[in-house]
Amino acid sequence: MKRAITAVLAAALACMLAGAPASSPAQEVTLRLQTFMPPVANPYKHFLIPWADKVSKESNGRIKVQLYPSMQLGGAPTTLLQQVRDGVVDIIWTLPGFTPGVMVKDEVFELPFLHRSTRSTVLALQDFVERHMQKELAPYHVLQVHAHAGTLFMTKHPINRIEDFRGMKLRTPSRTAAWIVEALGGSPVQVALPELGPMLSKGTVSSSVLTYEIAPAVKMQDLVDYFTTLDGPQPRMGTTVFMFLMNKRRYESLPPDLKAVIDANSGRRLSPFAIQVWDMIDAEGLKVMQSRPKNKFVTLSAQETDRFKKAVQPVFDRYKEELDKSGADGARIIADAQALVEQYAK
Repeated sequence: MKRAITAVLAAALACMLAGAPASSPAQEVTLRLQTFMPPVANPYKHFLIPWADKVSKESNGRIKVQLYPSMQLGGAPTTLLQQVRDGVVDIIWTLPGFTPGVMVKDEVFELPFLHRSTRSTVLALQDFVERHMQKELAPYHVLQVHAHAGTLFMTKHPINRIEDFRGMKLRTPSRTAAWIVEALGGSPVQVALPELGPMLSKGTVSSSVLTYEIAPAVKMQDLVDYFTTLDGPQPRMGTTVFMFLMNKRRYESLPPDLKAVIDANSGRRLSPFAIQVWDMIDAEGLKVMQSRPKNKFVTLSAQETDRFKKAVQPVFDRYKEELDKSGADGARIIADAQALVEQYAK
């Protein structure tokens, strides 16, 4: 009797196990990240690749990030915001300044002499986008908004005073940088980074507003001879804002545990890494520029720097008018950005 009961129970258990659904495997996702940056560029090597590796590791390999530098998936740098918005790619890293007028409010951080340091600008940007850019960023999931500051690179002669800008054609990365150049008497030419080297070689432009960290990627140590910075605690003339964005629908489609991995590597949690990387690669880029004996470095006097500050004040008025036309309170936007930078610079 016992053997019979045991056999019946065993058979019943076998039937239950056979009919039980198999446990579903943990979801895996592949995210395509596109940028205009070439693979030799410091931001690509020291920021994007480590970020992708960290996300993969913390998800136990369930998130795979495929990186496409140099616009390998097609399109122009000016289309990146649209590509990620429409889901053509999952993630982008770009300059919103490539598409003037689309992200108007963040341009406040590109105004002259507002930047204090990488840390203060990056931290201020986190607060600013939450307060003022919810509408513009609604189609995106924001991974990071950050910035770097540029200096002046020249091929023919140094810039020692404002008058040296007259007749000079300078490559600029954004319209705000172009406004600064115009206010100083130069002629801005706004083109994407890959076009800069050939333009300098051909003499189409003789100068550029650029950062040290990206300069080695386009061989600026060989293409130009003179570098000018300003006097005082704000030695860089221009600032450029970057956006690291993910398609919102793609983010929302992730299971909760994979969302948590992305969240742990974005926003304020990612800011310390972005700050550390940009300070490091800016210093490394400067060393490369200094490695050529032919290269000359000029720091403007305090008096000439003051002249620069006065000359570029109309840029603030021009930007305020743009904001007012869009329906925003230009004066309030500028004042809030200045206050946030000052707060984090303390």
